[in-house]
Amino acid sequence: MGATISGLVDHEKLTSSNIGPLETGLGDLPESCIALVLTHLDPIEICKISRVSRTFHQASLTDLVWDPKLPQNYQILLRNYKNLWSNASEDSCSLTKKEIFIRLCRPNHFGSSNYKAFWMEKNRGICVCISWKEMKITGIEDRRYWTHVSSDESRFNTFAFLKQIWWVEVEGNLEFDFPAGNYSVFFRLQLGKTSRRLGRRICTVDQVHGWNIKPVQFQLSTSNGQQASAQYYLNEAGKWINYYVGDFVVDSMPTKLKFSMTQIDCTHTKGGLCLDSVLIIPAHIGPKYVNFLNCT
Repeated sequence: MGATISGLVDHEKLTSSNIGPLETGLGDLPESCIALVLTHLDPIEICKISRVSRTFHQASLTDLVWDPKLPQNYQILLRNYKNLWSNASEDSCSLTKKEIFIRLCRPNHFGSSNYKAFWMEKNRGICVCISWKEMKITGIEDRRYWTHVSSDESRFNTFAFLKQIWWVEVEGNLEFDFPAGNYSVFFRLQLGKTSRRLGRRICTVDQVHGWNIKPVQFQLSTSNGQQASAQYYLNEAGKWINYYVGDFVVDSMPTKLKFSMTQIDCTHTKGGLCLDSVLIIPAHIGPKYVNFLNCT
């Protein structure tokens, strides 16, 4: 398509330089027709094509182009999550659809703290990330068991490191206005503690033990009765892994969700585990998104 547009532009320049009646060129296309074509492109393509001419640029700013890119419930998100606004006096009616799209694509913190965030991925998918600080964790305030580690590997710049404990219980909950669709839940964990030394990533695994004896149990449930569970032996050290818990379906809003991670066998201790966050993402982008997030 880019080659075709380039050819039309060149043709238009040549025509305008010749003596005689001008032929119809690309610049004569109505802005509404250009906008209709742009609705079939993804955001990156729209931004590239907007540089063809002033008419294309103006067409790329219209609400017609960006409305199909927004989630079905974007008006509810604007109303319920005030962090989308630049200031308290701003009115949603003053925002163009492109401005709304841009604000939804950036991480938006919500709730009473800065440890929950949502953003929009391609195909209007809404993702949510919840820090370990928003969860109920056995012994989390006892420094004999857990330490809090600052790190740029976490979306929230901190993760919890388990030194040693007899049983592990992590519980969390969420109420959020997801658009209708299917969603997947993941726990983001790592065996081994990472740090930086001379600019290089170092992961020490000397405290990792106990995770290959009994599996870790993961569960999720929704307020309308949906449930899912999974269990894994944790045996791959040195990189972040997103452990899949299960899927749930949203057909009405808001959605109330509970999730947990447990290993309560007291016959042995376990340790050396980093707990970062819980991810909730649209099921159709789940596999690709998770592979992208895993750090090596």
